Amino acid sequence: MRGDERQDCMVCHRRLVAAVWFAMSSPRILIIPGSLRTGSFNVKLAALATKELALADADVTRISLADYPLPIYDADVAKSELPPNAIRLKQLVGNHGGIFIASPEYNASITPLLKNVIDWISVVRERDEPQLYTFQNRAFALGAASPGRSGGMQSLITLRQVLAIGCRAFVVPEQMTIPNAAEAFEMNDELKDARAAAQLKLVVRKLIDYARMMGDR
Repeated sequence: MRGDERQDCMVCHRRLVAAVWFAMSSPRILIIPGSLRTGSFNVKLAALATKELALADADVTRISLADYPLPIYDADVAKSELPPNAIRLKQLVGNHGGIFIASPEYNASITPLLKNVIDWISVVRERDEPQLYTFQNRAFALGAASPGRSGGMQSLITLRQVLAIGCRAFVVPEQMTIPNAAEAFEMNDELKDARAAAQLKLVVRKLIDYARMMGDR
Protein backbone atom coordinates (compact mmCIF):
# COMPACT_ATOMS: atom_id res chain seq x y z
CA MET A 1 0.00 0.00 0.00
CA ARG A 2 1.38 3.40 -0.98
CA GLY A 3 1.93 6.13 1.61
CA ASP A 4 -0.94 8.28 0.37
CA GLU A 5 -3.31 5.28 0.38
CA ARG A 6 -2.26 4.44 3.93
CA GLN A 7 -2.91 8.04 4.98
CA ASP A 8 -6.37 7.96 3.39
CA CYS A 9 -7.19 4.75 5.27
CA MET A 10 -6.13 6.29 8.56
CA VAL A 11 -8.33 9.32 7.92
CA CYS A 12 -11.30 7.10 7.06
CA HIS A 13 -10.72 5.04 10.19
CA ARG A 14 -10.67 8.14 12.40
CA ARG A 15 -13.87 9.38 10.81
CA LEU A 16 -15.53 6.01 11.35
CA VAL A 17 -14.48 5.95 15.00
CA ALA A 18 -15.78 9.50 15.46
CA ALA A 19 -19.09 8.60 13.80
CA VAL A 20 -19.54 5.54 16.01
CA TRP A 21 -18.70 7.56 19.14
CA PHE A 22 -21.16 10.26 18.07
CA ALA A 23 -23.95 7.71 17.56
CA MET A 24 -23.32 5.93 20.86
CA SER A 25 -22.52 8.82 23.20
CA SER A 26 -25.12 9.72 25.83
CA PRO A 27 -25.46 13.49 26.12
CA ARG A 28 -26.30 14.97 29.49
CA ILE A 29 -29.72 16.65 29.41
CA LEU A 30 -31.18 18.94 32.08
CA ILE A 31 -34.97 19.24 32.45
CA ILE A 32 -36.36 22.45 33.96
CA PRO A 33 -40.11 22.85 34.61
CA GLY A 34 -40.94 26.55 34.80
CA SER A 35 -43.68 26.10 37.37
CA LEU A 36 -43.98 25.33 41.07
CA ARG A 37 -47.76 24.88 41.06
CA THR A 38 -49.18 21.70 42.56
CA GLY A 39 -50.53 19.59 39.73
CA SER A 40 -48.74 21.71 37.11
CA PHE A 41 -49.29 20.58 33.53
CA ASN A 42 -45.73 21.61 32.72
CA VAL A 43 -44.32 19.48 35.51
CA LYS A 44 -46.21 16.60 33.88
CA LEU A 45 -44.72 17.55 30.52
CA ALA A 46 -41.25 17.68 32.08
CA ALA A 47 -41.78 14.20 33.51
CA LEU A 48 -42.77 12.88 30.07
CA ALA A 49 -39.74 14.53 28.49
CA THR A 50 -37.55 12.90 31.15
CA LYS A 51 -39.03 9.50 30.30
CA GLU A 52 -38.56 9.95 26.54
CA LEU A 53 -34.97 11.12 26.99
CA ALA A 54 -34.17 8.17 29.22
CA LEU A 55 -35.65 5.79 26.64
CA ALA A 56 -33.34 7.41 24.09
CA ASP A 57 -30.36 6.62 26.36
CA ALA A 58 -29.67 10.21 27.38
CA ASP A 59 -28.22 10.96 30.81
CA VAL A 60 -31.12 12.95 32.27
CA THR A 61 -31.40 15.22 35.30
CA ARG A 62 -34.73 16.81 36.20
CA ILE A 63 -34.87 19.53 38.82
CA SER A 64 -37.51 21.57 40.60
CA LEU A 65 -36.87 25.28 40.90
CA ALA A 66 -38.43 25.04 44.36
CA ASP A 67 -35.07 23.63 45.44
CA TYR A 68 -33.25 26.73 44.18
CA PRO A 69 -35.08 29.75 45.62
CA LEU A 70 -33.79 33.12 44.43
CA PRO A 71 -34.58 36.75 45.25
CA ILE A 72 -36.02 38.92 42.52
CA TYR A 73 -33.17 39.90 40.23
CA ASP A 74 -31.46 43.10 41.36
CA ALA A 75 -28.43 44.43 39.48
CA ASP A 76 -27.05 46.08 42.62
CA VAL A 77 -27.20 42.79 44.52
CA ALA A 78 -25.61 41.00 41.56
CA LYS A 79 -22.65 43.38 41.68
CA SER A 80 -22.02 42.82 45.37
CA GLU A 81 -22.77 39.16 46.08
CA LEU A 82 -24.36 36.51 43.89
CA PRO A 83 -26.95 34.23 45.52
CA PRO A 84 -25.49 30.73 46.00
CA ASN A 85 -28.45 29.18 44.14
CA ALA A 86 -27.73 31.36 41.09
CA ILE A 87 -24.23 29.90 41.01
CA ARG A 88 -25.55 26.36 41.49
CA LEU A 89 -28.06 26.74 38.65
CA LYS A 90 -25.44 28.24 36.36
CA GLN A 91 -23.15 25.29 37.06
CA LEU A 92 -26.00 22.83 36.47
CA VAL A 93 -26.73 24.32 33.07
CA GLY A 94 -23.02 24.40 32.25
CA ASN A 95 -22.61 20.72 33.08
CA HIS A 96 -25.25 19.61 30.55
CA GLY A 97 -25.11 19.60 26.78
CA GLY A 98 -28.86 20.02 26.37
CA ILE A 99 -31.62 21.71 28.34
CA PHE A 100 -35.34 21.10 27.97
CA ILE A 101 -37.59 23.79 29.46
CA ALA A 102 -41.29 23.20 30.05
CA SER A 103 -42.74 26.70 30.09
CA PRO A 104 -46.16 27.67 31.43
CA GLU A 105 -47.90 30.71 29.96
CA TYR A 106 -48.78 33.68 32.15
CA ASN A 107 -50.52 36.59 30.42
CA ALA A 108 -49.10 35.64 27.01
CA SER A 109 -45.56 35.37 28.36
CA ILE A 110 -43.26 33.21 30.48
CA THR A 111 -43.55 32.88 34.24
CA PRO A 112 -41.78 35.38 36.51
CA LEU A 113 -40.12 32.36 38.13
CA LEU A 114 -38.49 31.24 34.88
CA LYS A 115 -37.47 34.74 33.75
CA ASN A 116 -35.91 35.42 37.15
CA VAL A 117 -33.86 32.22 36.96
CA ILE A 118 -32.58 33.05 33.47
CA ASP A 119 -31.70 36.60 34.55
CA TRP A 120 -29.66 35.37 37.51
CA ILE A 121 -27.87 32.65 35.51
CA SER A 122 -26.99 35.19 32.83
CA VAL A 123 -24.90 37.31 35.21
CA VAL A 124 -22.92 34.51 36.89
CA ARG A 125 -19.37 34.47 35.51
CA GLU A 126 -16.66 32.28 36.98
CA ARG A 127 -12.95 32.90 36.48
CA ASP A 128 -12.40 34.65 33.13
CA GLU A 129 -15.55 33.45 31.40
CA PRO A 130 -17.00 35.78 28.75
CA GLN A 131 -20.48 37.18 29.17
CA LEU A 132 -23.28 34.62 28.69
CA TYR A 133 -20.74 31.81 28.40
CA THR A 134 -23.09 29.35 30.12
CA PHE A 135 -25.60 29.62 27.30
CA GLN A 136 -23.05 28.85 24.59
CA ASN A 137 -22.20 25.46 23.02
CA ARG A 138 -25.29 23.72 24.26
CA ALA A 139 -28.80 23.20 22.90
CA PHE A 140 -32.08 24.37 24.42
CA ALA A 141 -35.42 22.77 23.56
CA LEU A 142 -38.82 24.16 24.49
CA GLY A 143 -42.23 22.77 25.33
CA ALA A 144 -45.38 24.17 26.88
CA ALA A 145 -48.72 22.97 28.20
CA SER A 146 -51.62 25.32 28.77
CA PRO A 147 -55.36 25.08 29.43
CA GLY A 148 -55.89 27.49 26.53
CA ARG A 149 -56.26 26.69 22.85
CA SER A 150 -52.79 27.97 21.92
CA GLY A 151 -51.09 25.44 24.19
CA GLY A 152 -48.67 28.00 25.60
CA MET A 153 -47.40 29.18 22.21
CA GLN A 154 -47.06 32.78 23.38
CA SER A 155 -44.82 31.72 26.24
CA LEU A 156 -42.56 29.83 23.83
CA ILE A 157 -42.30 32.83 21.50
CA THR A 158 -41.16 34.94 24.45
CA LEU A 159 -38.84 32.29 25.85
CA ARG A 160 -37.22 31.68 22.46
CA GLN A 161 -36.56 35.42 22.16
CA VAL A 162 -35.08 35.64 25.65
CA LEU A 163 -32.76 32.69 25.05
CA ALA A 164 -31.82 33.19 21.38
CA ILE A 165 -31.56 36.98 21.31
CA GLY A 166 -31.02 37.95 24.93
CA CYS A 167 -28.69 35.10 25.91
CA ARG A 168 -27.32 34.22 22.46
CA ALA A 169 -28.23 30.57 22.99
CA PHE A 170 -28.98 27.98 20.34
CA VAL A 171 -32.65 26.98 20.56
CA VAL A 172 -33.81 23.85 18.73
CA PRO A 173 -36.18 24.91 15.92
CA GLU A 174 -38.67 22.16 16.74
CA GLN A 175 -40.86 22.69 19.80
CA MET A 176 -44.09 21.34 21.20
CA THR A 177 -47.28 22.72 22.70
CA ILE A 178 -50.13 20.99 24.50
CA PRO A 179 -53.43 22.89 24.19
CA ASN A 180 -56.42 22.23 26.46
CA ALA A 181 -53.98 20.71 28.92
CA ALA A 182 -56.63 20.03 31.56
CA GLU A 183 -57.99 17.30 29.26
CA ALA A 184 -54.73 16.34 27.54
CA PHE A 185 -53.36 13.78 30.01
CA GLU A 186 -54.45 10.23 30.80
CA MET A 187 -54.85 9.08 34.40
CA ASN A 188 -51.25 7.85 34.27
CA ASP A 189 -50.13 11.30 32.98
CA GLU A 190 -49.38 10.03 29.47
CA LEU A 191 -50.59 12.20 26.60
CA LYS A 192 -53.93 11.29 25.06
CA ASP A 193 -53.16 12.80 21.67
CA ALA A 194 -50.87 10.64 19.56
CA ARG A 195 -49.72 13.65 17.53
CA ALA A 196 -48.62 15.51 20.66
CA ALA A 197 -46.78 12.42 21.88
CA ALA A 198 -45.05 12.09 18.50
CA GLN A 199 -44.05 15.75 18.56
CA LEU A 200 -42.50 15.32 22.00
CA LYS A 201 -40.48 12.38 20.71
CA LEU A 202 -39.31 14.50 17.77
CA VAL A 203 -38.25 17.42 19.99
CA VAL A 204 -36.41 15.05 22.33
CA ARG A 205 -34.62 13.39 19.40
CA LYS A 206 -33.58 16.74 17.97
CA LEU A 207 -32.34 17.92 21.37
CA ILE A 208 -30.16 14.83 21.72
CA ASP A 209 -28.78 15.23 18.19
CA TYR A 210 -27.94 18.90 18.64
CA ALA A 211 -26.46 18.31 22.11
CA ARG A 212 -24.16 15.68 20.62
CA MET A 213 -23.12 17.92 17.75
CA MET A 214 -22.45 20.90 19.96
CA GLY A 215 -20.57 18.79 22.48
CA ASP A 216 -18.34 17.53 19.66
CA ARG A 217 -17.14 21.04 18.79
